Amino acid sequence: MAKATIKEKVDHSVEEKLKTLYELQLIDSKIDKLRIIRGELPLEVQDLEDVVAGLETRFESYTAETKELEQQISDKQNAIKDHKANIKKYEAQLGKVKNNREYDAITKEIEFQNLEIQLCEKRIKEYKAGIEAKEEFLTKAEDDLKDKKKDLKVKKSELDEIIEETQKEEQDLIVESEKKSKLIEPRLINAYKRIRSNSRNGLAVVPIERDACGGCFNKIPPQRQMDIKTHKKIIVCEHCGRVLVDPNIIPEEN
Repeated sequence: MAKATIKEKVDHSVEEKLKTLYELQLIDSKIDKLRIIRGELPLEVQDLEDVVAGLETRFESYTAETKELEQQISDKQNAIKDHKANIKKYEAQLGKVKNNREYDAITKEIEFQNLEIQLCEKRIKEYKAGIEAKEEFLTKAEDDLKDKKKDLKVKKSELDEIIEETQKEEQDLIVESEKKSKLIEPRLINAYKRIRSNSRNGLAVVPIERDACGGCFNKIPPQRQMDIKTHKKIIVCEHCGRVLVDPNIIPEEN
């Protein structure tokens, strides 16, 4: 009599585990469905945020580089003024030279100053070309940035609206899922999470449907179906590894 009582307790324990696992799966499946409603919107919003941030960074960078080029142009223009002033000074000294050596030295200085002016003018031309290229980019980037910000605003509005509609329900389900998970021993809950993570549809616990696994739809032998219906041990599908349960393990009113 005592042995029978112990066996009944063990069977009841396994049945409770299966029931709790299946209840957890039903809760988590509801959470999955709510997240599916949001679809790809969170990813689209994230992608747009990244694009906008990238454009803003490049915009700031090109603006700073343009200012730097403008400063370099100003520096070269000032340098040209200095070189021209030096040329005037050397030209004035030419009338006072006493010998050919002094004349040649001053002439070389004038030539050097003229070469420096030409180099400055060349650099100014390059800097101006760089500014034009950056301004062309900035004009296009500004238009792109406006368009992307507009798209981002629309997508965020859509996402916020959907989140507002589903957030409370999702949070309630998450709390319910966490409570249910605490009722399951660590070994089983870890296995459940592992199977869920490896399943495209997030199903780790599935009922028998039309004599087949409710996850992969492979046929289940009659004897194995009978074992599942007894609720006396945890049985997994031989094909997909999901935990199999009797669909009637949870009464319909629940």
